[in-house]
Amino acid sequence: MTSLLGTEMPGGNRTVVTHFILLGFSSLSELQLLLFVLVLVSYIITLVGNTLIMVLTTLDRSLHTPMYFFLRNLSFLEVCYTSVTLPKLLAGLLDNRSISFTGCATQLYFYLFFATAECYLLAAMAYDRYMAISHPLHYSAVMGDRVCLLLVAGSYLAGVPVSFGQTTLIFSLPFCGPNEIQHFFCDIPPLLTLACADTSLTEAEVFVVAVLVVLAPFLLILVSYAHILATILKMSSSEGRRKAFSTCSSHLLVVTVFFGSGSFIYFRPKSSYGGDGDRVSALLYVVLTPTLNPVIYSLRNQEVKRAARRALGRSVSNLQGCSRL
Repeated sequence: MTSLLGTEMPGGNRTVVTHFILLGFSSLSELQLLLFVLVLVSYIITLVGNTLIMVLTTLDRSLHTPMYFFLRNLSFLEVCYTSVTLPKLLAGLLDNRSISFTGCATQLYFYLFFATAECYLLAAMAYDRYMAISHPLHYSAVMGDRVCLLLVAGSYLAGVPVSFGQTTLIFSLPFCGPNEIQHFFCDIPPLLTLACADTSLTEAEVFVVAVLVVLAPFLLILVSYAHILATILKMSSSEGRRKAFSTCSSHLLVVTVFFGSGSFIYFRPKSSYGGDGDRVSALLYVVLTPTLNPVIYSLRNQEVKRAARRALGRSVSNLQGCSRL
């Protein structure tokens, strides 16, 4: 027999959930249209801005350096990361809040994969800045193509066991109703509140993985920037200090928003989860960070702006050449 929640189990005393309802920001009914417009604009900026960064850093040979190799991969992750969550958020703001059990598991898997990869990639970018500023004479020798490829590949590979293990762990739990998720996408904390079983062991396992995925890379970033700061303070040239700070500030801004909001969600007990405040915090790392990425790395970066002008100039020349034919 099928109910509103799902399929009734033999014996008639439990219902297996076959779909979930993503409540999202349904409590803010008067703001649905405004939120839809804001999220849609942010999503478009994320897609267009990060795609432009990927294209520019691929086509312009002056940007074929480790820093821009990492930035290109970060932009790719941001596009994938937001495409896993934001389309469903936009649909929810248009009152289409249902998601199948399989769809929820798939969304969680890819969300965890891309989020984990981004955590470790941000740590690799911090190490790259550490080598460039604190050990400039050894930078070219250490940060060769092979090392950069290994760091990026390692970031992606780290996402595989985390996403597979956590998704399997969560969806091995029994879900027998209710099926309303207090979030705008399928995430671990709100799903744990719906499980029809004792989740204390699962919460402990999730916490351990969160430490490895969030806290460990964040500590590596802190150590890298502590060394960078010490190096900058020793510089005699004010211009050198300004350039070094400018190079690192963009990355630090992304790291602060991403890790700060993520830690607020994942390092809290299940009992304290819920409410619009948690969803607003999630918006920071799901929406704001990917939107900020192309803005701060293009508007604050002279090399990217010069590459954009060169690409625009070539496009104009090609159009003029075609018009003469």
